[in-house]
Amino acid sequence: MSKAIIVGASSGIGLEVARLFIQRGWTVGVAARRLDLLQTIGAADVEQIDVTSADAPEKLMQLVDRLGGMDLFFYASGIGKQNRELTPDIELATVETNGLGFTRMIGCAYRFFAQQGRGHIAAITSIAGTKGLGPAPAYSATKAMQNVYLQALEQQANARKLDIRFTDIRPGFVDTALLSGSFHYPMMLKPQAVAREIVSAIEHHKHIRVIDWKYRILTAVWRRIPRCIWRRIKL
Repeated sequence: MSKAIIVGASSGIGLEVARLFIQRGWTVGVAARRLDLLQTIGAADVEQIDVTSADAPEKLMQLVDRLGGMDLFFYASGIGKQNRELTPDIELATVETNGLGFTRMIGCAYRFFAQQGRGHIAAITSIAGTKGLGPAPAYSATKAMQNVYLQALEQQANARKLDIRFTDIRPGFVDTALLSGSFHYPMMLKPQAVAREIVSAIEHHKHIRVIDWKYRILTAVWRRIPRCIWRRIKL
Protein backbone atom coordinates (compact mmCIF):
# COMPACT_ATOMS: atom_id res chain seq x y z
CA MET A 1 0.00 0.00 0.00
CA SER A 2 1.37 3.42 -0.99
CA LYS A 3 1.95 6.05 1.67
CA ALA A 4 1.42 9.78 1.12
CA ILE A 5 1.96 12.78 3.35
CA ILE A 6 0.04 15.92 2.51
CA VAL A 7 1.11 19.24 4.04
CA GLY A 8 -1.56 21.92 3.92
CA ALA A 9 -4.47 19.47 4.10
CA SER A 10 -6.78 21.36 6.44
CA SER A 11 -8.78 23.10 3.70
CA GLY A 12 -9.12 23.82 0.00
CA ILE A 13 -7.19 21.83 -2.57
CA GLY A 14 -5.03 20.00 -0.02
CA LEU A 15 -8.11 18.71 1.79
CA GLU A 16 -9.74 17.48 -1.42
CA VAL A 17 -6.56 15.76 -2.59
CA ALA A 18 -6.21 14.03 0.80
CA ARG A 19 -9.76 12.73 0.54
CA LEU A 20 -9.17 11.36 -2.95
CA PHE A 21 -6.01 9.48 -1.98
CA ILE A 22 -7.76 8.00 1.06
CA GLN A 23 -10.62 6.86 -1.21
CA ARG A 24 -8.05 5.22 -3.49
CA GLY A 25 -6.73 3.13 -0.61
CA TRP A 26 -3.55 5.05 0.15
CA THR A 27 -2.23 5.33 3.70
CA VAL A 28 -2.33 9.09 4.18
CA GLY A 29 -0.76 11.31 6.81
CA VAL A 30 -1.90 14.93 6.88
CA ALA A 31 -0.42 18.09 8.36
CA ALA A 32 -1.33 21.75 8.70
CA ARG A 33 -1.29 24.57 11.23
CA ARG A 34 -4.94 23.98 12.22
CA LEU A 35 -4.92 20.60 13.90
CA ASP A 36 -8.64 20.54 14.70
CA LEU A 37 -9.58 20.64 11.01
CA LEU A 38 -7.37 17.63 10.23
CA GLN A 39 -9.22 15.31 12.60
CA THR A 40 -12.26 15.02 10.32
CA ILE A 41 -10.44 13.87 7.17
CA GLY A 42 -10.09 10.22 8.13
CA ALA A 43 -6.33 10.08 7.60
CA ALA A 44 -4.13 7.43 9.17
CA ASP A 45 -2.23 10.05 11.17
CA VAL A 46 -2.08 13.80 11.68
CA GLU A 47 0.54 16.33 12.72
CA GLN A 48 0.41 20.04 13.44
CA ILE A 49 3.03 21.71 11.26
CA ASP A 50 3.67 25.38 10.62
CA VAL A 51 5.96 25.52 7.59
CA THR A 52 7.40 28.84 8.78
CA SER A 53 8.73 27.24 11.99
CA ALA A 54 12.26 25.91 12.28
CA ASP A 55 10.99 22.63 13.76
CA ALA A 56 8.72 21.87 10.79
CA PRO A 57 11.13 19.36 9.15
CA GLU A 58 11.52 17.51 12.45
CA LYS A 59 7.74 17.24 12.80
CA LEU A 60 7.46 16.03 9.22
CA MET A 61 9.95 13.25 9.89
CA GLN A 62 8.06 12.27 13.05
CA LEU A 63 4.93 11.91 10.93
CA VAL A 64 6.84 9.83 8.39
CA ASP A 65 8.09 7.52 11.13
CA ARG A 66 4.62 7.03 12.59
CA LEU A 67 3.18 6.36 9.13
CA GLY A 68 5.87 3.78 8.44
CA GLY A 69 7.40 5.55 5.48
CA MET A 70 6.55 7.91 2.63
CA ASP A 71 6.21 7.34 -1.11
CA LEU A 72 4.56 10.64 -2.05
CA PHE A 73 5.08 14.08 -0.53
CA PHE A 74 2.35 16.48 -1.57
CA TYR A 75 2.80 20.14 -0.64
CA ALA A 76 -0.27 22.38 -0.64
CA SER A 77 0.64 25.09 1.87
CA GLY A 78 0.78 28.70 0.78
CA ILE A 79 -0.59 32.19 1.21
CA GLY A 80 -1.23 35.07 -1.12
CA LYS A 81 -3.03 38.40 -1.28
CA GLN A 82 -3.38 41.26 -3.65
CA ASN A 83 -1.11 44.01 -2.40
CA ARG A 84 -1.37 47.02 -4.67
CA GLU A 85 -0.15 49.33 -1.90
CA LEU A 86 2.85 47.06 -1.22
CA THR A 87 2.09 46.76 2.50
CA PRO A 88 5.33 45.40 4.03
CA ASP A 89 3.73 42.83 6.35
CA ILE A 90 1.86 41.17 3.48
CA GLU A 91 4.93 40.98 1.25
CA LEU A 92 7.23 39.62 3.97
CA ALA A 93 4.71 37.05 5.24
CA THR A 94 4.22 35.81 1.68
CA VAL A 95 7.96 35.41 1.15
CA GLU A 96 8.35 33.66 4.50
CA THR A 97 5.61 31.12 3.77
CA ASN A 98 5.89 30.62 0.02
CA GLY A 99 9.66 31.05 -0.14
CA LEU A 100 11.30 29.91 3.08
CA GLY A 101 8.52 27.52 4.13
CA PHE A 102 8.40 25.91 0.70
CA THR A 103 12.17 25.48 0.54
CA ARG A 104 12.27 24.10 4.09
CA MET A 105 9.65 21.41 3.48
CA ILE A 106 10.45 20.43 -0.10
CA GLY A 107 14.13 20.18 0.84
CA CYS A 108 13.30 17.92 3.79
CA ALA A 109 11.25 15.58 1.60
CA TYR A 110 13.97 15.56 -1.08
CA ARG A 111 16.66 14.54 1.40
CA PHE A 112 14.44 11.78 2.76
CA PHE A 113 13.75 10.38 -0.70
CA ALA A 114 17.44 10.67 -1.66
CA GLN A 115 18.33 8.50 1.32
CA GLN A 116 15.44 6.12 0.69
CA GLY A 117 16.38 5.81 -2.97
CA ARG A 118 12.99 6.69 -4.46
CA GLY A 119 9.96 8.92 -4.02
CA HIS A 120 7.63 11.45 -5.60
CA ILE A 121 7.41 15.15 -4.74
CA ALA A 122 4.34 17.05 -5.93
CA ALA A 123 3.60 20.66 -5.05
CA ILE A 124 0.95 23.25 -5.76
CA THR A 125 2.59 26.33 -7.22
CA SER A 126 0.49 28.58 -9.48
CA ILE A 127 0.05 30.08 -12.93
CA ALA A 128 1.02 33.32 -11.13
CA GLY A 129 4.65 32.31 -11.56
CA THR A 130 4.35 32.69 -15.34
CA LYS A 131 4.74 36.48 -15.27
CA GLY A 132 5.21 39.20 -12.68
CA LEU A 133 1.71 40.24 -11.59
CA GLY A 134 1.50 43.83 -10.39
CA PRO A 135 -1.47 43.32 -8.03
CA ALA A 136 0.42 40.59 -6.13
CA PRO A 137 4.19 41.12 -6.42
CA ALA A 138 5.45 38.80 -3.66
CA TYR A 139 2.93 36.11 -4.55
CA SER A 140 3.85 35.93 -8.24
CA ALA A 141 7.57 36.19 -7.44
CA THR A 142 7.49 33.35 -4.89
CA LYS A 143 5.46 31.17 -7.24
CA ALA A 144 8.05 31.70 -9.97
CA MET A 145 10.72 30.75 -7.43
CA GLN A 146 8.82 27.55 -6.63
CA ASN A 147 8.60 26.63 -10.32
CA VAL A 148 12.35 27.10 -10.79
CA TYR A 149 13.23 25.36 -7.51
CA LEU A 150 11.36 22.20 -8.50
CA GLN A 151 12.97 22.31 -11.94
CA ALA A 152 16.42 22.61 -10.35
CA LEU A 153 15.81 19.72 -7.97
CA GLU A 154 14.59 17.55 -10.84
CA GLN A 155 17.79 18.27 -12.75
CA GLN A 156 19.88 17.57 -9.64
CA ALA A 157 18.08 14.30 -8.94
CA ASN A 158 18.73 13.13 -12.51
CA ALA A 159 22.40 14.10 -12.26
CA ARG A 160 22.68 12.12 -9.01
CA LYS A 161 20.75 9.21 -10.56
CA LEU A 162 18.09 9.42 -7.85
CA ASP A 163 14.70 7.87 -8.57
CA ILE A 164 12.75 10.92 -7.43
CA ARG A 165 9.81 12.14 -9.51
CA PHE A 166 8.48 15.69 -9.48
CA THR A 167 5.08 17.13 -10.36
CA ASP A 168 4.65 20.91 -10.46
CA ILE A 169 0.92 21.68 -10.16
CA ARG A 170 -0.03 25.13 -11.49
CA PRO A 171 -3.73 25.90 -10.97
CA GLY A 172 -5.53 29.01 -12.06
CA PHE A 173 -7.97 30.78 -9.75
CA VAL A 174 -9.59 28.24 -7.40
CA ASP A 175 -12.65 28.89 -5.26
CA THR A 176 -10.99 28.54 -1.85
CA ALA A 177 -10.51 30.71 1.23
CA LEU A 178 -7.27 32.00 -0.27
CA LEU A 179 -9.27 33.99 -2.84
CA SER A 180 -12.15 34.99 -0.60
CA GLY A 181 -12.98 38.68 -0.43
CA SER A 182 -14.70 41.41 -2.39
CA PHE A 183 -12.58 41.09 -5.56
CA HIS A 184 -14.17 38.97 -8.30
CA TYR A 185 -11.73 36.55 -9.92
CA PRO A 186 -12.50 35.32 -13.45
CA MET A 187 -12.63 31.67 -14.55
CA MET A 188 -12.86 30.31 -11.00
CA LEU A 189 -12.30 26.57 -10.61
CA LYS A 190 -13.89 24.25 -8.06
CA PRO A 191 -11.43 22.60 -5.65
CA GLN A 192 -12.96 19.15 -6.15
CA ALA A 193 -12.40 19.27 -9.92
CA VAL A 194 -8.87 20.64 -9.43
CA ALA A 195 -8.09 17.84 -6.96
CA ARG A 196 -9.19 15.17 -9.45
CA GLU A 197 -6.89 16.60 -12.10
CA ILE A 198 -4.03 16.80 -9.59
CA VAL A 199 -4.36 13.16 -8.59
CA SER A 200 -4.47 12.17 -12.27
CA ALA A 201 -1.31 14.19 -12.98
CA ILE A 202 0.50 12.52 -10.08
CA GLU A 203 -0.64 9.03 -11.11
CA HIS A 204 0.53 9.66 -14.67
CA HIS A 205 3.87 11.13 -13.49
CA LYS A 206 3.37 14.50 -15.18
CA HIS A 207 6.26 16.93 -14.71
CA ILE A 208 4.17 20.11 -15.00
CA ARG A 209 0.40 20.38 -14.98
CA VAL A 210 -1.41 23.66 -15.57
CA ILE A 211 -5.05 23.42 -14.44
CA ASP A 212 -7.29 23.65 -16.41
CA TRP A 213 -7.40 23.90 -20.22
CA LYS A 214 -8.45 27.58 -20.14
CA TYR A 215 -5.38 28.45 -18.07
CA ARG A 216 -3.13 26.37 -20.31
CA ILE A 217 -4.17 28.64 -23.18
CA LEU A 218 -3.88 31.78 -21.05
CA THR A 219 -0.38 31.06 -19.79
CA ALA A 220 0.78 30.12 -23.29
CA VAL A 221 -0.34 33.58 -24.43
CA TRP A 222 1.25 35.29 -21.41
CA ARG A 223 4.64 33.75 -22.17
CA ARG A 224 4.60 35.28 -25.65
CA ILE A 225 3.87 38.85 -24.56
CA PRO A 226 7.04 40.97 -24.74
CA ARG A 227 8.19 42.66 -21.55
CA CYS A 228 7.78 46.11 -23.12
CA ILE A 229 4.07 45.37 -23.60
CA TRP A 230 3.50 43.40 -20.41
CA ARG A 231 4.58 46.30 -18.20
CA ARG A 232 1.80 48.46 -19.69
CA ILE A 233 -1.02 45.96 -19.11
CA LYS A 234 -3.38 46.90 -16.30
CA LEU A 235 -4.43 43.95 -14.15
